[in-house]
Amino acid sequence: MKKLLIVTSIVLISALTASAQKYAYVDSDYILSNIPEYKSAQAQVDNLSVQWQKEIEVKYSEIDKLYKAFQAEQILLTEDMKKKRETEIITKEKEAKELQKSKFGVDGELFKKRQDLVKPIQDKVYNAIKDMAVKSTYAVVFDKASGTTMLYTNPKYDKSDLVLTNMGYKKGTTK
Repeated sequence: MKKLLIVTSIVLISALTASAQKYAYVDSDYILSNIPEYKSAQAQVDNLSVQWQKEIEVKYSEIDKLYKAFQAEQILLTEDMKKKRETEIITKEKEAKELQKSKFGVDGELFKKRQDLVKPIQDKVYNAIKDMAVKSTYAVVFDKASGTTMLYTNPKYDKSDLVLTNMGYKKGTTK
């Protein structure tokens, strides 16, 4: 009988604790889109990306011209000249790929620039969400913008505007 009473008490306490937990959600895309510093940082990253992409396209265009010229003149060239041209084309292709890797690769300049400009703002948003969750005693805060599937969300539980206000930004109108 004592075991039954203890088990029942534990189940009852667990049920009460679980039902007392509070949940909320935010839309991090919405929050970031209402922060001017984020828009500016993203624009800088985008401009660098476009600039570097054009640089790489010029390199590949030069390689393409060299290859077409080689194809057209191949019959007239000696074996030494053919090898020299092929080596030149291969070398330029390697240089272009290295440039592309250095700019857009996993640890490339674009990644580093994004880390320098965007990550501090994202960290600031994360900390604001965390502060709001701790102050309001939320057990879980979901991000509507991430890959989490949320089939329905009641707008009264959306705390995105509260996070923006706590960070010192005006509530946006981009919803």
